[in-house]
Amino acid sequence: MKSRITQYFLRGLITFLPLALTVYTFYLLVVWTESLALRLIRPFIGDFYLPGLGILIVAGLILGLGVLVSQPAVARLLSWLELPFTNLPVVKSIYTSLKNFADYFAPHDKGEPQQQVVLLRAPGQDMSIVGLVTRQSFGDLPGALGELDQVAVYLPMGYMIGGYTVFVPRDWVTPIDMSVEEAMRSSLLAWMSSSRESG
Repeated sequence: MKSRITQYFLRGLITFLPLALTVYTFYLLVVWTESLALRLIRPFIGDFYLPGLGILIVAGLILGLGVLVSQPAVARLLSWLELPFTNLPVVKSIYTSLKNFADYFAPHDKGEPQQQVVLLRAPGQDMSIVGLVTRQSFGDLPGALGELDQVAVYLPMGYMIGGYTVFVPRDWVTPIDMSVEEAMRSSLLAWMSSSRESG
């Protein structure tokens, strides 16, 4: 009886925690955006305020920023503003890593190659690992890297943000019909989620 109660409790906890943490994170986001909006627009509108206005303002600002940086002139200005972040030794490593990671998941034009989830398996090996192809060509890289006729595959690790990038022959990888987001989510959870949950 005790083991059954423990089992029910753990099932309830596993069901409750993801829901509670998701709702709490969303709540913190809403509270932050609402307080930010209040501070920004209170001088202009006085005491008048509608709940949810903060979310609309932040979403509008992000949308406006996206429209602005899509313009060539603003993109050039942004590259000037990025100079301190791309030249300071420690800041450069953090900023460029985060920016490149975000750019990888950003929407691409139809003419650009799509991100690809692959199954990596070395010849003669039974072990396989799921990865993301991050580079198809090395021609623009210096030295011996530019001469590689391989692909770069990022291998994410479970339960943490991190992983390894390996350069392997093209015939070692097999494309998988899976989105990058789904592959990253499954890798983060060590592939413990079911297909129903991943979809």
